[in-house]
Amino acid sequence: MVVVASYVFYGWWSWKFLILIAITTLCSFMSGLLIEKCRTDGCRSKIGGKGGDWWVSLFNILLNLGILGVYKYYDFFVVQLADLLGLNSSKFVLNLILPVGISFYTFQALSYSIDVYRGKIKATRDLVEFAAYISFFPQLVAGPIERATNLLPQFQKPRQFNETQAADGMRQMLWGFFKKLIVADNCAEIANWAFDNYQEANLGGMMMFLGAVAFTFQIYGDFSGYSDIAIGTAKLFGITLRRNFNVPYFSRDVAEFWKRWHISLNSWFVDYIYIPLGGSREGRWKTIRNTFVIFLVSGLWHGANWTFVTWGAYHACLFVPLILLKKQKRYKTGIVAENSIFPSLKELIEMFSTFILVVFGWILFRAENIGQAYDYILTMFTHITVWYPIGEKITIFYYIIFMVLIEWFSRKQVHTLSVVPIRWRWMRLCVYVCFFVWMIVNRGNQATFIYFQF
Repeated sequence: MVVVASYVFYGWWSWKFLILIAITTLCSFMSGLLIEKCRTDGCRSKIGGKGGDWWVSLFNILLNLGILGVYKYYDFFVVQLADLLGLNSSKFVLNLILPVGISFYTFQALSYSIDVYRGKIKATRDLVEFAAYISFFPQLVAGPIERATNLLPQFQKPRQFNETQAADGMRQMLWGFFKKLIVADNCAEIANWAFDNYQEANLGGMMMFLGAVAFTFQIYGDFSGYSDIAIGTAKLFGITLRRNFNVPYFSRDVAEFWKRWHISLNSWFVDYIYIPLGGSREGRWKTIRNTFVIFLVSGLWHGANWTFVTWGAYHACLFVPLILLKKQKRYKTGIVAENSIFPSLKELIEMFSTFILVVFGWILFRAENIGQAYDYILTMFTHITVWYPIGEKITIFYYIIFMVLIEWFSRKQVHTLSVVPIRWRWMRLCVYVCFFVWMIVNRGNQATFIYFQF
């Protein structure tokens, strides 16, 4: 049922791209079986010093990355190369439509093949179970990126409907819809207006800054909202997905921010790229090198545009002082003001400075090209104004403040509404109904999820 529902869900957008997800599923499924066969049946023939299982794993990795590369990066690199050589790029581009969520399910398939090769999980012999793992519709198009070690065993055992788990899932979905419909979609109005009109002479630096802040909360409400909806939906099926966000804007430095933002992707890069390169075990300079590698790859993962690569390089640069001072792990565990209601002055300054650094990074992420990002930031510092009236749109910042306060006081919980501190059930239901009505009345203009493009 899950596989059929997932394929109908994905095929509703375009049935043709079901072929790609089917190829990814079949090849990764077979690679797992062949890797184990090479180990048990004596077919570890040495080719170039490597066993047959290594070559099977490599073939599956290259195949999946090849599909991803053609659809996501071919035109970008062809255009760059043609411009460098002075050729007409229009003769070489394919103009392929990027399949929704291809980066997410490709990385999920890759982690399975690698984990089977490493011996962390046994290859499944049930194609239906594996197809459910690759295509599970709640997190198929925008994550969280699941590991076979977590998700696949949950499909391999009987499940029963759990009312408590389902109710918790619906509360998490409610908060996710609030972040998307009230915060993200309303913030999009200011962010889009600012980035579309940043060259207007009468716009001041304050308006540009507010536009950047609006996008900062737009992308958070949009992406973390989707993750909450996906995780909550999975709970209705008795499935537990990994947490993908953990109040990242309360981080006290950039290293902590990346432990709390898009957790599933960052842990993927750490486990399959950073650690194999040596991690932080081989001295500061190699740690810096490895940090730049994963952030540049992360930037490129987000899209075929130099703005994403620059965004990744920017965050890697922010890590350098922390690595040199050996402070990149000082906030590895715990959370701000863990034993008190309010943060200390030191924590408040750290949070604010980290937030500002992240805001400037999101300008690079949001801009259509490097030139626009440069002009946008230049406008912020050359057209200084105390304030720029934004009329009725000021209410959007009230929504942001409300969200921030709610998440601050629930920052220690598994998710924001996992515990509603109201004793009587009828009052809790009234709160949920108020949220629901609020979303209907004050939702922003309908906007697609930002991370669908990745």
